[in-house]
Amino acid sequence: MISRHRSIQLNRQDARTIAAFQASLRRDESGPLDWWQACRERIDLREPEVQAWEYLATSTPEPPSLVGGHSLCGVPVGLKDIIETRDMPTSWGTRGYLKTPGSLVDAALVALLDQQGALIMGKTVSTEMAFFTPGKTRNPHDLTHTPGGSSSGSAAAVADRMVPLAFGTQTAGSIIRPASYCGVFGFKPTFDLISLAGVKSFSPSLDTLGWFANHIEDISTTFTALTQARDIPVLEGLSGVRVGLRNLPGDVPPGSDTEQALVHAAECLEQAGAKVFPLPLDRRYDTLVEHQKIVMAYEAARTLASEYQMCGHSMGEKLIAQIEQGRATPYASYINSRQVTEELKQAITTVFAEDVDLILAASSMGAAPAGLDATGDPLYCRGWTLLGLPCLNLPLYHNGQGLPVGVQLVADRFQDERLLSIARGLMENV
Repeated sequence: MISRHRSIQLNRQDARTIAAFQASLRRDESGPLDWWQACRERIDLREPEVQAWEYLATSTPEPPSLVGGHSLCGVPVGLKDIIETRDMPTSWGTRGYLKTPGSLVDAALVALLDQQGALIMGKTVSTEMAFFTPGKTRNPHDLTHTPGGSSSGSAAAVADRMVPLAFGTQTAGSIIRPASYCGVFGFKPTFDLISLAGVKSFSPSLDTLGWFANHIEDISTTFTALTQARDIPVLEGLSGVRVGLRNLPGDVPPGSDTEQALVHAAECLEQAGAKVFPLPLDRRYDTLVEHQKIVMAYEAARTLASEYQMCGHSMGEKLIAQIEQGRATPYASYINSRQVTEELKQAITTVFAEDVDLILAASSMGAAPAGLDATGDPLYCRGWTLLGLPCLNLPLYHNGQGLPVGVQLVADRFQDERLLSIARGLMENV
């Protein structure tokens, strides 16, 4: 049992940003394992209810070196259970029908995190093969509601303050949707910006590594640590920033909670100085949802060919249906979807160059649905994912039941720094 005094200390520790923790290390006010120990106590307290973890480190790590000024020194991190590590098992959300005790090498992401002094707390729960069959994780805001998926455990662990930073992947809406449901920042960078070496593939044209945090500053710090980009500045005032309001698809109205979240976000942007207006994208963009489904199914059937052949009898119905749909998808349909996507990638770049700096869009249909047998609909994420655009969930709104409802900001490809800079400027004014 954690004492009341210790709980208060945990809450104060959790309120820190990564940069603030690094500063406290330099001033010798904190030790390099302090955050790890605080998070581990939080996990011991909350994991029986939230169930965000598939595997936890069995021992306290060696203290990272304070020499070198690493950006993530002593920061506890969760990894989605499809990311390979040498010293932790991976089961790809399969609940045991596939499991490896460890990999020969770490995923590239894990090596980069280690170089920055991060401490891997464990593997967070994933849906089966990062598709739609839910794992055991519950939404920390209401344990009877889904946390979303497929990066279920990563979003829930950050939302419940078990770790300040956790990684997931997005193929349809697997970062943005759970970030919306769990009320945290979720960042999906430009496609292929962060190496997927050592991460289980589902659809190579779509899969993208991203991460969750409770502070926009921590999203930015992690970006610079992994890419060696310059520090992301806070945009001082959003005067002159053009924000177009457009969901994909535009012909399916969101629920009232999401409508309210979008209205609130637009008001926040305007109060910070931005100009917000409806963006009249033509209807070609609305077809991207169906094209994303075609690409995802076709590629998954081939990426998971061996697993399906070996373990098809053990797979969940949703995954089997996806693979069989992909096996039945004609090559000509797949190529057509890829060609349409390439055309619209070029077209959306023109839109960003001439009309908008960012797009404001729904992250999800509404708040996290009740029940644990599904992870919610990724409808409003599919098109942006197919275009390979960087997307950031903003946790700005809660509905009448206290459940979070996020919205996403979307930028053009390779404008990740601009997106994060504007978002930091916005959050300074919220």
